[in-house]
Amino acid sequence: MQQILYITQGEHAIGSAPDIVISTLLGSCVACCLWDSVVHVGGMNHMLLATSGSGDTRSALSGINAMEVLINDLIKLGAVRSRMRAKVFGGAQMMSGFSDIGAKNATFTLSYLAQEGIPVMTQSLGGYRARNLRFWPGTGRAMLKVTDTTVRDIAVAAPGGNGLELF
Repeated sequence: MQQILYITQGEHAIGSAPDIVISTLLGSCVACCLWDSVVHVGGMNHMLLATSGSGDTRSALSGINAMEVLINDLIKLGAVRSRMRAKVFGGAQMMSGFSDIGAKNATFTLSYLAQEGIPVMTQSLGGYRARNLRFWPGTGRAMLKVTDTTVRDIAVAAPGGNGLELF
């Protein structure tokens, strides 16, 4: 029986058992799936690196932290950084007329992986549609379904403080 671990923005999950599946829904966020096929461990993170302009240091630090937390957790399970492989998904432009935060998220992730020498085996980035993603961390298998589901990566509190969140 499969154990499905659902993650959302700012979260990550790791695993090694063959019945573990990590799942997420992506809009402009990016998910980086990493695995080490020798020890059969892997994991996925879900990143939204909101920026206030080009070269935003807080955004870069947030992304670096998200990647390092995932990598370090995999190392604790026996993975070796030099054997890790990546699959990268997401980065869509979900709202036309706004800055393309999805492209910035994708560019950061690919640049980080290149700098760290982690090969990207598969990628599905950009576009205008949401993605449902499932990842089997023990094998590196990923299953992607592009969908018309509306995904809003940022929840905005309604004026007046009535506790209602608009998505």
